[in-house]
Amino acid sequence: MKSLAPPGVYAPQEDTELLAGALSEEPVPPGADVLDVGTGSGALAVAAARRGAQVTAVDVSRRAVCAARLNALRAGVSVRVRRGNLFAPVRGRSFDLILANPPYVPAPGERGLPRGPARAWDAGSDGRLVLDRICREAPALLRPGGVLLLVQSALSDPELTLARLREAGLKAAVTRRRRIAFGPVLRAREHWLRERGLLTATENREELVVIRAELPV
Repeated sequence: MKSLAPPGVYAPQEDTELLAGALSEEPVPPGADVLDVGTGSGALAVAAARRGAQVTAVDVSRRAVCAARLNALRAGVSVRVRRGNLFAPVRGRSFDLILANPPYVPAPGERGLPRGPARAWDAGSDGRLVLDRICREAPALLRPGGVLLLVQSALSDPELTLARLREAGLKAAVTRRRRIAFGPVLRAREHWLRERGLLTATENREELVVIRAELPV
């Protein structure tokens, strides 16, 4: 069943599909506690709930919260959907699995979180405004043996994500890669990305990666 994504809500795209593929390969026992942070339309939360997990989904957008609740209802699964900034609504809880498809696109002139639909993808001049917070805060929410699955662009430095997760004590590696055509956002700022050296003169596709990070038992 295709997720509904009203205007202003991030619709499932190639990054969602790539992360869903990683989720499908992850052992998720019935009753496992799963967090989908930045849930958007709730597509990944619904996928986890269909496998019998107890799923909490979080998004800062009111429209996304409504969309995720509606899509869970349409799918006939139970998902707790909370509105809030990243991990704030689940402080004090712990999870077996955390899913994250955060904003990761470098944006010219951005010093803070953007407003409107762009906050689903724009993440500061280096694309790491939200990624760095996840690296700092997610490890404390994982149970021993718990896993973080995160998707990002190669434009926002996956090697730095790996380094910071390892510094936090997690075993981290890139498990999936996919090259995709530029979407409208990257096409609009292609010249700026090349000027900054984030794209070479001949690159015409974006690489997405999934990072799997596990907290040792």
